[in-house]
Amino acid sequence: MEAKYKKIKQSIKSKILEGLIVPYQKISSETELMEQFSVSRHTVRLALGELVNEGWLYREQGAGTFCSDRSSLEQNQQYELPTKSIAIVTTYISEYIFPSIIRGAESYLSEQGYHVSIFNTNNKYKQEKRILTNIIAGKYDGVIIEPTNSASSNPNLIYYLDLEKKHIPYVMINASYEELEPVSFMMDDVKGGYLQTKYLLERGHTEIACIYKTDDAQGQKRLKGYIKAHREYKAAINPNNIITYCTENEQSKPFDALQQLIDTKTGRPTGMVCYNDQLVLKLMDVLRENDIRIPEDISFIGYDDSLLAEISEVKLTSVIHPKSQLGLDAAKAMIKMIDKKGTYIDNKELSMLYEPHIKERQSTITLKKNSNVS
Repeated sequence: MEAKYKKIKQSIKSKILEGLIVPYQKISSETELMEQFSVSRHTVRLALGELVNEGWLYREQGAGTFCSDRSSLEQNQQYELPTKSIAIVTTYISEYIFPSIIRGAESYLSEQGYHVSIFNTNNKYKQEKRILTNIIAGKYDGVIIEPTNSASSNPNLIYYLDLEKKHIPYVMINASYEELEPVSFMMDDVKGGYLQTKYLLERGHTEIACIYKTDDAQGQKRLKGYIKAHREYKAAINPNNIITYCTENEQSKPFDALQQLIDTKTGRPTGMVCYNDQLVLKLMDVLRENDIRIPEDISFIGYDDSLLAEISEVKLTSVIHPKSQLGLDAAKAMIKMIDKKGTYIDNKELSMLYEPHIKERQSTITLKKNSNVS
């Protein structure tokens, strides 16, 4: 558990960064903070003491504790020599394709003499907020970040604007917050979902289910591609075949929904397109329990062409994700932006949208060639 005094520090720093506490404003009294956080006076004083030492607050004898004016300090920091430190923030770190993305960025940044700090948000806004607060308070030259819950309105946009205010450049990977129009490195996920679905339509599949995670923009775009392919080839969509889930229910909903599809007596899907390869491998347990074979009974197409696609019991047909190359390209753009001293003008040309392609393996079969599909 995080020390209680650190939670108090984090709360006060966040309010200062959000503009809820302004320079020279008196903060809550020790007694009020004790009641708010259910802690002792010693814990409150420890938190306030560190904030005073770090320049966030100052004390006036007999008057209380006030918010410092950090503008002059921040002005001076802009002219300091680069710290040669860059933060990489992803939704997850140690699993799936994220190590490859991180390695692609880290190897190049290390060659350029930069120290890399790696963080993960677990796709939670609260954790993203804490990480951004620490980055802003620390000395970083730039940030490579994967947005959290990128399909939803983000409550932390003010922290990205604060990065811009402090001339700390950032680039986004895999998705972006469209409101900010950031430099970004992403797959064309609409086309990716389209290609997944088209691949099965071309092979005579008419009952195609999809399972997409839609609290991330990638999943929403892939679902759009799934619908687009059906429309283009005039193929009817069974509403029961559209399955969506989010971070909060990803351990249950996809599996329950697949079981319901398997139990369907008529119109059972013969093909399925999934949010990623990782999901396909987890769904295989449900199929195995029901004696459903891939691809003989259901054809599957994953996404990301991860290592899992190669080592699974049935090698997966999947959409290719650039992984290491994406990380490398993001790192190169980061260095260019740092060299421009963090300006956000005329940097859109650095963004890249990667063209998806299908990697064919053994997880699909042709039922009957569809003459309506070119």
